[in-house]
Amino acid sequence: MYNIKVNEHYNFELTDINGALQLKGEELPLDIRDLGNGHLHFIYQHKSYQAEIVSESKEDKTAVVKINGNLYTVQIEDQFDSLLKALGMTGAAGKTASEVKAPMPGLVLSLSVTEGQEIKKGDNLLILEAMKMENMLKSTTEGIVKKIFVNKGDKVEKNQVLIAFV
Repeated sequence: MYNIKVNEHYNFELTDINGALQLKGEELPLDIRDLGNGHLHFIYQHKSYQAEIVSESKEDKTAVVKINGNLYTVQIEDQFDSLLKALGMTGAAGKTASEVKAPMPGLVLSLSVTEGQEIKKGDNLLILEAMKMENMLKSTTEGIVKKIFVNKGDKVEKNQVLIAFV
């Protein structure tokens, strides 16, 4: 699933099912040709479009696209970005995360950090058991653990704050 925002105004939710794009549950009939160097040609509803990627930021997952001479700013959010938001880790790759929230109800099996500990991006924070699976929650930011709101053995609810950072 992809959430696509165009010019901070229009929102679309696209799904990719076996290589076919769907919009609102209906297949999106596109005939696309990659012309190379960021240029595409596509046909949609019997109309021809020339597209060019003018600029892109992989960190922000944004691009400026020129379609038939008109510029559009496009932001794409995939299922992983949605999960980071659900965990309370917003911003590009979680750079501005200030807290970690439980993505689903579960049981805290172990904590890998302590209050006051300095952490780096990718460090293990805790293991949450949910639906008989162990999920390692990792840091997506650098910082210092300000407060830990749970203990080993605690049951947590979805979106419950688990750890806060400075």
